[in-house]
Amino acid sequence: MTRAGRSVCWVVFVVFVLVFMVLAPLAYAQSANCGPHDVVAARLASGYGENRRSVALGANNTVVETFVSEASGSWTITVTTPGGPTCLVASGQSYQAVNEPLPPQGEDS
Repeated sequence: MTRAGRSVCWVVFVVFVLVFMVLAPLAYAQSANCGPHDVVAARLASGYGENRRSVALGANNTVVETFVSEASGSWTITVTTPGGPTCLVASGQSYQAVNEPLPPQGEDS
């Protein structure tokens, strides 16, 4: 193999390693926050005392759910793709349920 050929092979190898180093943690982070719906819901219930409080249909037929613990005020929002996993997308503390009426039409809210 010529010197130029070895240099090209070395560059390709380095690029491959760098791409792997960038993408591997992203793939792990995504898989760590996703799982089967029943497993995610059970984990939120057993680990945080959270139960489903709302469900809505999102873009591309995703199901968006809010899980809440009345005792601690913790909350989690999940998104489930059609036929796919349920993923945690947001969580926090100090959940408060509100039931405010809509403002009359024509007025700013």
